[in-house]
Amino acid sequence: MIQYRIWHNDIEGFLGLAISHPLFYILAIGAKYIPLGEFVHRVNLVSAVAAAVAVANMFLLVRLWLGRNLPAVVAAVTFAVSHTFWRHASIIETYTLWTALFLGELIMLLQYTRTRRVRYLYWLGLLSGLSIAVHMLASIPLICYAVFIAFLLAKKEIHIRNLAIIALLWIFGALPYEYLIVKNIIQTGDLTGTLASAAFGQRWQGAVLNASLSMGIVKENFLYILLNFPTPNFLLFFAGCFGLFKMSPGRGFRNIILALTVLFFLFAFRYTVPDRYAFFIPFYCLVSILIGLGTDILRSQKNLKVPVFLVLLFCILPVGVYTVLPPLAEKMQLNIGTRNDISRRDDYEYFLRPWKTGYKGTERFANEALGLVEDDAVIYADTTTVGPLLYLQEVKGIRPDVKIVSGTVNSKDAPKFDERTIGQLLEAGPVYVVSPRPGYCPQFVLDHYDFIRTGILWQVVSCRGRPALESRAGCPRHNELSQ
Repeated sequence: MIQYRIWHNDIEGFLGLAISHPLFYILAIGAKYIPLGEFVHRVNLVSAVAAAVAVANMFLLVRLWLGRNLPAVVAAVTFAVSHTFWRHASIIETYTLWTALFLGELIMLLQYTRTRRVRYLYWLGLLSGLSIAVHMLASIPLICYAVFIAFLLAKKEIHIRNLAIIALLWIFGALPYEYLIVKNIIQTGDLTGTLASAAFGQRWQGAVLNASLSMGIVKENFLYILLNFPTPNFLLFFAGCFGLFKMSPGRGFRNIILALTVLFFLFAFRYTVPDRYAFFIPFYCLVSILIGLGTDILRSQKNLKVPVFLVLLFCILPVGVYTVLPPLAEKMQLNIGTRNDISRRDDYEYFLRPWKTGYKGTERFANEALGLVEDDAVIYADTTTVGPLLYLQEVKGIRPDVKIVSGTVNSKDAPKFDERTIGQLLEAGPVYVVSPRPGYCPQFVLDHYDFIRTGILWQVVSCRGRPALESRAGCPRHNELSQ
């Protein structure tokens, strides 16, 4: 879906302003026009390059803070091979660019606490504004920075004019997001609705403000953390937390690191969106910083002689874990909580192995799906599968006659697909769905129609011997599918 938006030069999207991420799309749209390689490879490189910058910033931050190479290397490598960050570095997503900017903010904050030069606060304001224009995750550190700057103002370490410059630079950095907000207020005249969209998107307010947890979510969250740090070096995080309280210089930096660790952990832990695992990335970032601090503390203990090579070996241990985990999980038939009904996708490999080198499952699925349907057929696809179908059709020019519809975006001149038009569509030609499961297929189709498996798709048909819009209860084929 991100590639689809980039192809259409769309910096706003269609799921609410909080999901717009305009600065990321501006950069990716720019990359689209670089005449090297295929379109999707060029835009995917935005995530990869941003991830490389984030890892470099991690090294620089810890090196500046602790003054030694070893903890900086350990922190950078630990973060680079953490599962969720690595996964998002190998696909087109916004999180790696946000992380690179966030670590840049922490570098500027550290430099200010060390030198008291106000120009670092100016850079902090600019980078924070740019971060907001990439992802609303930046609002959490923004709160911490605001408290810190208010404290400096109260102690007269900075002046009002300094605060004004910081604010102006923040506003300048956030201009892409501010433009979308102002544009929507003017177009709709709805100030409250636009601000709600900017904060939560179209339908995620409940998830963002959620304050309740189930044991299932708690268990999954701890498994996410374990998946990202399957190494004994994770114990150094607790040493780093302990050492954080023992550090006297740079107290403002220390306090913000501690506050951000707690806030990002709590935010992700009680978040309830399906892809909430991605929102742990800021927490993993801070865990890696504290693992670096823990490494420094460990090396300073004269009575503990831990070989450097052992710590470095444990840094890359996750690579081996991710290599053997997919076949092991498949052999044990572990339930990893995925939908497991998308053809040509091995869920164990796709979700448990973060790198995507040589992965062709998406392309195979889309080519096969478009190749098996008749002329002018209609395919209903869910949000996971509509993107590759539209990509092959619009970018590659494959099967432009097929009408692709979904709950979000449709192919050009696609028909209206609802309970009033489904009968006419079936009379005009074949209609297919990618999945006949609740949540991935419209409920009115599930309630009133049957399905026949056709290759990797399901053809929509009326229940035998029953009117099309009659309840499917008692339909023999429906009962067979349900079983």
